[in-house]
Amino acid sequence: MAIDFAPSAADDVAARRAARSAPGHLAHVDEEVHGKVVHVAGRLDVHTVPGVREALHAAVDAGTGDLVVEVDDIVVADATGLGVFVGAHRRAQRCGRRLVLRHVPLPALRLMRVTRLHLVLLVDEPTAGLDVPTEDERKAARRARAEAILHRGTDRAQNRRESTSSMPRKAS
Repeated sequence: MAIDFAPSAADDVAARRAARSAPGHLAHVDEEVHGKVVHVAGRLDVHTVPGVREALHAAVDAGTGDLVVEVDDIVVADATGLGVFVGAHRRAQRCGRRLVLRHVPLPALRLMRVTRLHLVLLVDEPTAGLDVPTEDERKAARRARAEAILHRGTDRAQNRRESTSSMPRKAS
């Protein structure tokens, strides 16, 4: 079963409602493997992000290689919730590391796609077992759609040239 992750307006509204109605528990970061794996949970908003930012930066500075951030229990309530991951990603790049987000909840993933951050941040396991088309399959589908559009365009152009007018032709 293939799922289209293009966000719709209804999905965006649902994500905003979920963020507003989420319980007010504070976000927290648990370091599972020193400098390698951290777990972020809770509501990420302007009030909770400073503590999360400090913990992520400390984890980036403490280790080497990929820093895996498990975010399965987060609720992104505003732009600062996503901004904390962008900041940690940039800091990791400066340290020669990669920040990998794992188990991203669907509302947060949709927000990343709306803001195009899924192109910047490395998201691992975005759908947890669902059949998602590979990059090559997506390129092939886009190419097929483009060819279909071009083909329809040539048909229309030919139809215009071959169409007859109700006006009499001018005698030469």
